[in-house]
Parts: sequence; structure tokens; C-alpha cells
Amino acid sequence: MKFAICQELFVDWDWERQCKFIADVGYTGIEVAPFTLADRVTDVTAEQRQTLRKQAEAAGLEVVGLHWLLAKTEGLHLTTADAGVRSKTADYIAELAHACADLGGEVLVFGSPQQRNLEEGMSREQALANAAEVFRKAMPVLSDRNVKLCMEPLTPKETNFITTCAEGVELMGLVDHPNFILHQDVKAMLSESDSIPELIHRHAKVTGHFHVNDSNLLGPGMGETDFAPIFKALLETEYDGWVSVEVFDYKPGAELIARESFRYMQETLNAVS
Repeated sequence: MKFAICQELFVDWDWERQCKFIADVGYTGIEVAPFTLADRVTDVTAEQRQTLRKQAEAAGLEVVGLHWLLAKTEGLHLTTADAGVRSKTADYIAELAHACADLGGEVLVFGSPQQRNLEEGMSREQALANAAEVFRKAMPVLSDRNVKLCMEPLTPKETNFITTCAEGVELMGLVDHPNFILHQDVKAMLSESDSIPELIHRHAKVTGHFHVNDSNLLGPGMGETDFAPIFKALLETEYDGWVSVEVFDYKPGAELIARESFRYMQETLNAVS
């Protein structure tokens, strides 16, 4: 099990400073929100990508991949009835895969709730078909670049499309590609009727990435969620991917959040091992 952190938390820091601090805390991975680099990932040049990768590696970090894939973009949407927009969205996901691989990453996490919500009057079945079409179109590039696209179920408060792990697996069946897999997120799974350990066990074979956070939008150990059974379930299912901290409340400060999250995760993992 490898620990990473999502770097949009360090919004006012330059990249090299982010990498050095994250590595000094003890993390071995950094997960990138593309909007922190440029409005569109295509604006990040090949030379810039190479520099970012080298700086991360020099600090002792791997770039895990990208998340918040469509944040702050315009004219892109996953489930829209507009075929032209769907085509552009598929093309952009392919560009994200190129950027991910150039940075040394292997996963794209598709969250982006606003760019996947169902349009008024659209059926769930049509939305699934539209989303599957977009993802299938992008898959050849992901396959060529050895990048996996991880579908992230979110809470019903955030989106009306793919709000449970089971729905994510349903979409996986429609896309039907080994590079399209499931992402699990603690905050999101807290909204499901089944327990998080149950969901981890049930979907272990198709889960490729894992985000840790709490219902209070802070990091693990900073809220009420007990992570001991969560880490125990990850160990029992022999999960060997990244466990990446993603928070949404930055008020305690990036340094405190990063340190406390890492300390708690290490202590909890040691306790259940």
C-alpha cells in the first residue's frame, strides 16, 4: 500500500516546493489536478511536463496520475445529448492520458460532477450509453499509453450520475475495456447503505485507485470516521495500489493536513497489520 496526496491542497505553492514538502512528510506519490498547471492540460508543453516529472522524481516522488479531470474547462460534458460535445470530451480525455503518461502517471480519476450530471429530461439509460460512448472512444489512447481510467462514484449531493460503486461497475460493463476500472473514495462511500469494508471486499477485483478523506471534508484522522476497518479491509483484499489523500476543506492549512493525515494513516495501518 502506497501513500500519496492530491496536490491542489497546496494551491499557492510552486511545484518544486510542493514535491519537496510532500516527500519530506513521508508520502511517495503526488496526484495532480490539471487545473493547477493550466486551464487546459493541452496548454502544458512537452518540455514543461518533462520538467515537472524530473522535479517530482528528484524529490523522491512518483506522479500517481490526474484527477479533477474536467474542472475549470468549458464545452466538455460526459452525458450530454450533444454528440459534438461528447466527441470533444473523449478527445480531451485522450489528451489527459497523454499528459498523465508524460508526467509518469498511470491513473486518471474521473470525478468532475458538474460535467457528468444528467441534462433535464435525459433518462439514466441514455446517460449511461452516452458516457460509455465517450469512454470507449478514448480507450485506444489510454491503452497505448498504459493509463487506466478510474470511474469515481460520488455522493448524491454532488451529482446525479454514478453515485454508488455498483453503478460504477455497471458502467464498466458497458465500456468493457481492461483500462476502465473503478475508483473508491471514502467520503463518497459513506453515503452508501453498505459499509465501506463491505464495498471494498465486494469490488476488490475491479478497484484500481483509492481516495481517503472524511465526511467533514478533511483528511483521514481529522473527522469521525474510523479508518481501522477500512485499512483492514484493504489489507485483507491485498490492495497494493495508491491510497491518496484528497481533502476539500483547506482551512487548517496544507502542512497540518498533510502531516496529520500521514501520521494517522501510518498509525492505523500499523495497528491493523
